[in-house]
Amino acid sequence: MTSDPNCIFCKIIQGQIPSTRVYEDEKHLAFMDINPLNRGHCLMIPKDHHPTIHDIPDDLLAGLMIAAKKLAGRVVRALGAQGINLIQSNGRAANQIIDHFHLHLVPRWRPDDLPVANWDLKPGAPEEIATAAEAIRQAT
Repeated sequence: MTSDPNCIFCKIIQGQIPSTRVYEDEKHLAFMDINPLNRGHCLMIPKDHHPTIHDIPDDLLAGLMIAAKKLAGRVVRALGAQGINLIQSNGRAANQIIDHFHLHLVPRWRPDDLPVANWDLKPGAPEEIATAAEAIRQAT
């Protein structure tokens, strides 16, 4: 298992920092967020240290998403949530604070007034949308 001795999530995995665990298997760990956006907000992480989505191996990411799906169902059923956001950020511009891949599972109720994934729909400029799409298609 790869680990970073300076990573707070690696320290949680190793039991050096306490956490409230809600799910664990051979490759993944989920625990309650200590700065929750809503009741039941938890984090799902790989036990191997990978800073971002660009670094995590595909098979580990796939397994993590399957585990997150199971946990999301448990969160919704246990807390009576009306919905759930799965949030994954990469890099400081996206507000990634801990450089260890992690997925936030945030239960939602209406109205909860969370700013997360609640935005007003504003039509984009078709030319700009087309230009960005072409750039993405051409990227290697």
